[in-house]
Amino acid sequence: MLATDQKRSDALTSVAAIMEPVSEHMAALTRFLDGQVESFEPEVRDMVRYCLVNQGKRIRPMLLFFSNWAADGSVNHDAVRAAAVVELVHLATLVHDDILDDADIRHNSDTVSAKWGPHVAVLLGDALFAQALNLASDFPTVEVCRAVSASTRRVCAGEIRQTFERGNAALSLDDYFHVIDLKTAELFKVSCFLGAHLAGFEPAVVEAYAEFGRRLGVAYQIFDDMADILGDETKIGKTLGTDLASGKYTLPLILLQHRVEGQAKEALNAAKQSTDANTDQSAVIESLQNALRDLGIQEEVSERFEAELAAGDAALAPYVDRPSAQRLLSLSKFVRTQMGRIAPAS
Repeated sequence: MLATDQKRSDALTSVAAIMEPVSEHMAALTRFLDGQVESFEPEVRDMVRYCLVNQGKRIRPMLLFFSNWAADGSVNHDAVRAAAVVELVHLATLVHDDILDDADIRHNSDTVSAKWGPHVAVLLGDALFAQALNLASDFPTVEVCRAVSASTRRVCAGEIRQTFERGNAALSLDDYFHVIDLKTAELFKVSCFLGAHLAGFEPAVVEAYAEFGRRLGVAYQIFDDMADILGDETKIGKTLGTDLASGKYTLPLILLQHRVEGQAKEALNAAKQSTDANTDQSAVIESLQNALRDLGIQEEVSERFEAELAAGDAALAPYVDRPSAQRLLSLSKFVRTQMGRIAPAS
């Protein structure tokens, strides 16, 4: 077997392994979401189906299910409904993100924006948001709807802030982490919160699980930032280089900006001009890749990634004997493995 084929096989095996314990839960979620299509107006049903088919690893539902984990592994139907709420919110953010990033590919398929145009994509994302909140309102208490609506608002605020910061070479690390805490970590956090809350866990446990989710979300965004530069588009399954093209200053680029000397300066200048039709995007990315490795930035990004995962794991330490905490820690290991695929330790 070729080395690339082996890597792809190993990746699929690891994804399958992490999902196996919740395969029944995921199947229930799929059935529930498929059943929601008919709740939409006929004009958008095919588009909603398209979004539901072209999904990724469903990490947020996994977080919710693992946080809600019963000792016997049984499926909590409230958890399935809550997972559907979170997944619909997430899908809506992806539809909108792809417009902002001018991305053509998502999960190896055309994005909604590429297939039907940005105007339709904006409205479809809004419809997905609306249906998520409609489902959240069906719970007997307001806690789920309150948590989801607040998280949705924070995600949108993060996207707005990031939009204003596009092209801002002076973006600080503090501002960067604030943005990703809103736009990415928030849905990881609320997934863990909802799972633990619906399981009836004590408030201290719910808070600890939510903190784990937040830290994992930050780490996952750092991974995504690295994948945008170091990834392989055929393996990652989405358009790469979108951060460069859209003027986002992500963690690798911010750290590179702090060291703009020689090769780094040339790479950064090329990145700033990468939206030019005459610019060879592959050459830009290769130049950045070399700079990140030669200047030790890849290692520094990996260290910050690991620090977030370690902080999340520490939040679960008092509850490590609980089956739910053990499941969450397995997801932390999975994300660590994903980073190792694109940024292996030197």
